[in-house]
Amino acid sequence: MPINWDTSCINDINNDVSHMTSLGLESNLSTAATDKIFYYHRGIKNASTTSPILVLLHGYPQTQKLYVVPLLRSDTPLFIPDLPGYGRSSPLPGPHDKRSVGDSILSALTSLLSNTFKPVIVLAGHDRGGRVCHRLAIDAADHPAFEIRGIVLLDIVPNLTQWKSFSTATASVRSYHWSFLANVDLATDMIMRGGGDFYCRSNLYRWASNVESSPAMKQFQSHDAFDVYSNFFKYEHVVRATCDDYRAGAFEDLEEEEKDQNEGRKFNVDVMFLYSSGFLGSRYNGDEWRNCMGSGKFQEIGFGDGVGHFIAEEAPEKTAEALLGFYEAHK
Repeated sequence: MPINWDTSCINDINNDVSHMTSLGLESNLSTAATDKIFYYHRGIKNASTTSPILVLLHGYPQTQKLYVVPLLRSDTPLFIPDLPGYGRSSPLPGPHDKRSVGDSILSALTSLLSNTFKPVIVLAGHDRGGRVCHRLAIDAADHPAFEIRGIVLLDIVPNLTQWKSFSTATASVRSYHWSFLANVDLATDMIMRGGGDFYCRSNLYRWASNVESSPAMKQFQSHDAFDVYSNFFKYEHVVRATCDDYRAGAFEDLEEEEKDQNEGRKFNVDVMFLYSSGFLGSRYNGDEWRNCMGSGKFQEIGFGDGVGHFIAEEAPEKTAEALLGFYEAHK
C-alpha cells in the first residue's frame, strides 16, 4: 500500500540546508517534490573515469547531513541523497527493499549526468545506507550504465548475520528495533503516539558513545544534528517508510542474501569495512564480510576511543581519512 508523502517536510525543516550549502554543495530543494529524491551534489560535471563520483548514503534514523564532507577534497565529485522515505525524500510506491532503494538512488544520480562517458562511482554507506551499497555491489552486473569501483561499509554486518545473531537474548535486546520496526503498522502507531522525534532522539543516544561528555558525543551533537534528524520523525510518512525499510530487511532483503549465499554471488569489487570497536566490534568481526568476498580485496579499520555506532559523526577525521585513502586508490 503506497505511503502518503507529506511534501511540507521539504521546506518546513531547513536548519541543515544553510550548513550543507556553505560547504560548496548544491541541492535540489526547489524541485525535490517533483524529483522525489532529495539530494546534495558537487562537481558531478567534473566526474570522469579518473575522478569517480563518491556516493554517500546515511543510515537510520538519520538524513544526508554528513560530517565528513568538509574534510574531503573539494574537487571530489559528491552525490549525497536522503534515502527514499527518509528526510525530504519521497517513500517508494512499493516495498523499501534495498534493490529498489538502490535503483531509485542511481536513477536520481543519472538525472545529473551527461551521456559522454560511463560514470564511475565509489559507494560509501552507514547502517541502512551500507545495506544499499551491499545490494548494489552484488547486483553490479545489473547496472551496466555504471562502473562501481568499490564500496565502504560503515558499522554493519550482513543482514543474514544480524538476524541469525538474534538466537541469543543479549543480541535480541541490543537490536530490539529490528523486529519491532518490521511490524510496520504496529510500530508506526506506537512511535507516533509517543512522538516520532522523541523516539528518534532516544535511539541516537542509545547507539552513540555511551559517555555523554565525550569528544565523540559532543562532535555528534554539533550543528543541531539531533534536531535535524529527530524533526523529520514528526512526520508519519517518515516513520512508516523507515519501518518498511526494516520490514524489507526481514523479508525481501533476507531472501536475496540467502539466494546470494546459495548461488555463490560474492563481492567482485573492493570493500573497506569501518566499525566501532566498542559497539559493533564487541559482537562481530570482519570475517562476516570476508566470507562475502569474491575477486575483490577486503580491508577493515576499527574505531576505538569510545566511538559508538555513528562513526562518521563521532570520528569524522578518521572516517574521512579512511574514505579518502580508499577513494584515491580507486581513481
